[in-house]
Amino acid sequence: MEYQLLQKTLLAHILRAEREEAKKLLLTVVHEKGYETALRDILEPTLRIIGDRWAKDSISLAQGFVAGKVVEDFIANTKEIISKQMLKDSPLEAGSPPRIAVMGNIEDDYHSLGRSMVTSFLELSGWAVTDLGNDVFAEDLVDTAVRIGASVIGVSAMMLTTARNIVKVRQLLHQRRLENRIALVVGGAVFRMRPELAAEVGGDGTAETGIDAPELFETLRLRIYENQKKVQL
Repeated sequence: MEYQLLQKTLLAHILRAEREEAKKLLLTVVHEKGYETALRDILEPTLRIIGDRWAKDSISLAQGFVAGKVVEDFIANTKEIISKQMLKDSPLEAGSPPRIAVMGNIEDDYHSLGRSMVTSFLELSGWAVTDLGNDVFAEDLVDTAVRIGASVIGVSAMMLTTARNIVKVRQLLHQRRLENRIALVVGGAVFRMRPELAAEVGGDGTAETGIDAPELFETLRLRIYENQKKVQL
């Protein structure tokens, strides 16, 4: 009951754009109950509610923006704890691909909220993310991934017309023989409405919500590692 009340309070702060109050609430929980409780029992369930409402168009763009900022604040105030937790819970196996990702909205797409939320959740899970912003060409996504040693490219699109531009990223990965080194994750409103579209544009996977994204990214990172080991045998 206590956690449900805290979730409701946090949700109310976010919907009323009370960013500072939301930050204070989460930090109080961290100090009194611990980081894991603040994340798993308060923040994540609240954001899942917001994600569901966002998918149903029942919250505003501004409210979604505030939710993203609350996540950013939480990350900024718990970075040291996050780093220690990641080393303890999910140490990188020697030789495995790094938790490095490139994010961007594909060419001609300017709907940044979903991408920003995913970026925040990835950072919360210990990923180093280079966010290229909106209207990013396929070449820039792939070139950046190669340059920084990313194991996953995450591409967002809201509409079907822009989602089809993601095919260009898959084509470049194939042409440059990078498919065993870099995975392609796709996301956005159109993929929630048409999940089969992910495969059509060449994606290796899509997550239903931003909270689910880190698990998908980690699964694909490990898949790349397994594929690389098979090639070396």
